[in-house]
Amino acid sequence: MASEYYHVADMETRVESLFHSVALVVLAFVAGTFLIAGAGSVLSALGFDVTSMGALPPLAYAALTATQFVGFFAVIAAYLLWRSDEQFFQVAVPSLRDLAWVVAGFVGLFAIATALSAVIQAAGVETATNQVITQGQQDPVRFLYLIPVTFLFVAPAEELLFRGIVQGLFRRAYGAVPAVVLASTVFGAMHYFALLGSGGSIVSSLAVAAALGVVLGTLYEVTENIAVPIIVHGCWNTMSFLLQYAQATGAVGA
Repeated sequence: MASEYYHVADMETRVESLFHSVALVVLAFVAGTFLIAGAGSVLSALGFDVTSMGALPPLAYAALTATQFVGFFAVIAAYLLWRSDEQFFQVAVPSLRDLAWVVAGFVGLFAIATALSAVIQAAGVETATNQVITQGQQDPVRFLYLIPVTFLFVAPAEELLFRGIVQGLFRRAYGAVPAVVLASTVFGAMHYFALLGSGGSIVSSLAVAAALGVVLGTLYEVTENIAVPIIVHGCWNTMSFLLQYAQATGAVGA
């Protein structure tokens, strides 16, 4: 039973888990970048100002944001096709038990995020802000357009990649507990570029993202249904967007 939680596989499996995980994440971002460049060219040809994401109207902005994660899906599909003889994750229609874990996971995310924010604030550290939030504040309606994008593209793509494949690779090499920690570390580090230029502490923001990744990874290990962390991830982002919209429009205090 203990081997399910922790074990050390042979060197080949360990090297493969690390190399494939890093390569997949890099390729996903490269594919997303190329697709964004292509989509930007199309929008430019249609008369949109693509010199700055802040200049785009909400629908075009949401479409361009979704394009990046189409690149994620392409890389994920290619890898699964290449490794078609292996199963990296399981997906099913959520059962009542799964839905209970969705609620518990969301509450857990909220509790951890609140606790970490309190600690960071008490330490006098200003956390960096994700570019999506910064750009959305320029035109708050964008936050509303990003809600379907996060459910249809962002949450599924990131969970399939990080909780599905990356965590699956690390699980084979080290067991469930190290897999959750390692995949969450990669997930947190992945947010680095989205935080550049915000002026706050990038390290603290990456730590928060990694901690939230631990919750999502744990949810998958407990339920063995990738749909559960996808739903929680989508709900979490949606809550964030709605709160940002409410603050930006003056519906609630900032």
